[in-house]
Amino acid sequence: MAEVGVPKVSVVVPAYNCGPHIEKLAASLLRQSLPADEFEAIFVDDGSTDDTAKRLDRLAAEHPHIKVLHIENSGWPSRPRNLGVDHARGEYVFFADDDDWFADEALERLYACAKANDADIVVGKMAGYGRPVPRELFRKNRFDATLGNSPLVDSLTCHKLFRRSFLNEHGLRFPEGGKRRLEDHSLVIRAYFLSRRTSVLSDYVCYHHVQRGDARNVTASELDPASYFASVREALDVVDANTEPGPLRDRLHRRWLRNEMLSRLRGKRLLNAREAWLEQVALEIQKIIQDRFAPGVAGGLPPLLRAVAYLAEQGRVADLRRLARWEAGIAAHGTVDEFQRVDHAVTVTVAAELRAADQPVGFRADDGRDVLMLPMEEVTPEVLDATAQVRKARLDLVARHRETGAEIFIPNTFQTERITGTTGADTVHLVHRTTATIDFAALNGGRTRGSWQLKARITNVGWTEDARLPLVFICRADGSRPRIRDERKVWNRVRSAVGRRIKR
Repeated sequence: MAEVGVPKVSVVVPAYNCGPHIEKLAASLLRQSLPADEFEAIFVDDGSTDDTAKRLDRLAAEHPHIKVLHIENSGWPSRPRNLGVDHARGEYVFFADDDDWFADEALERLYACAKANDADIVVGKMAGYGRPVPRELFRKNRFDATLGNSPLVDSLTCHKLFRRSFLNEHGLRFPEGGKRRLEDHSLVIRAYFLSRRTSVLSDYVCYHHVQRGDARNVTASELDPASYFASVREALDVVDANTEPGPLRDRLHRRWLRNEMLSRLRGKRLLNAREAWLEQVALEIQKIIQDRFAPGVAGGLPPLLRAVAYLAEQGRVADLRRLARWEAGIAAHGTVDEFQRVDHAVTVTVAAELRAADQPVGFRADDGRDVLMLPMEEVTPEVLDATAQVRKARLDLVARHRETGAEIFIPNTFQTERITGTTGADTVHLVHRTTATIDFAALNGGRTRGSWQLKARITNVGWTEDARLPLVFICRADGSRPRIRDERKVWNRVRSAVGRRIKR
């Protein structure tokens, strides 16, 4: 139990010119199942120039467990977060952003998980809106997760529950002094190495992480390449100080290579970038690849990303653009071949494949290897060797709750069929097939009220792509027998109506 008079959780929120966007977070805090006298929320107003300060003061005046600090503008979330920790009284601290929100039972469940496992850190499942979230990490609960036994490094944002004494014991604070991109990476990766126990709570969506549509939150502006990649180097320094050269260090380094570097040199993200800015970014990435990474870092990537790293290390920006134009057309395509409903359960048969424009993604046979086919000849077959990745290609069925964004993996066993000759006699492409049963009495612990969209998710050779399937399941009560909406019928009616208008 927490000490008498000491809150179980302190929620720390930096706020700057958020205006009405703060209301969703505030409402979610007021709805928490954890009693109001067992947690506190500390909003730190970073010198807002709109009505944010008045909104927060009004909220604090109405609710004793909500507190507001007003400071001169620091220009970045780091100082407000640090001040929030200094003023926090809770046994645990959760860092939230002013435009996100909590699920109703989030704080209660996170705290219970922390206490049950005596955890210094609890990572709660997140749903992303315009922002990526670490899908593989949240595939299952992990009550003793480490950087060695789980994909913990995939979650480096600060939106987590931390034991306050743990933060203070190790002086874990965010770097201050102007705008510091990735300010949470160095803190979180240090915390993972120092944590006596880290737990991942995956059976309940705790936190809803949002990219605001108006893009006015402070981290939405275009990054400065030099300072941004200086922050990447700082995080890599933490890894190097806590690991020896070898597979673990390579795997951790790979996270920054994949997410902070190569992701900026791919697809639409690259094509939408300003030319001069892209040249700067590519140069910074080239330096880090050459200066910091052992061969095993890029070597452990799937072939598509190996190709991007290969071109980046050589500074071949024009070829990166060619590859990006091709990759921008990649998509997963899925079909429902059959479905049957028996009481609360629905059995579906699904087929899915990756396509580039109208053609399946192909592989060329080369001396017993499957070599990924790209729209260029200047990448060596060794870089594009996809043999191991083809064997590990995966099809997941995912049910996404339309109202909350929760994603649930549906247990399934899939088969991969090799289709030959589509783009040449020596080529193959892959079609994945599965039959799975969704039990709506058990799905999401029986919390099924609302509508669920079924998706086929293909993971192969560097892509993870979702194909939205034309089945929507609607539950009017938790655990109830679902009503099925087959959107193929809707699509067919729309096509027919369009066809009739064209004829007229």
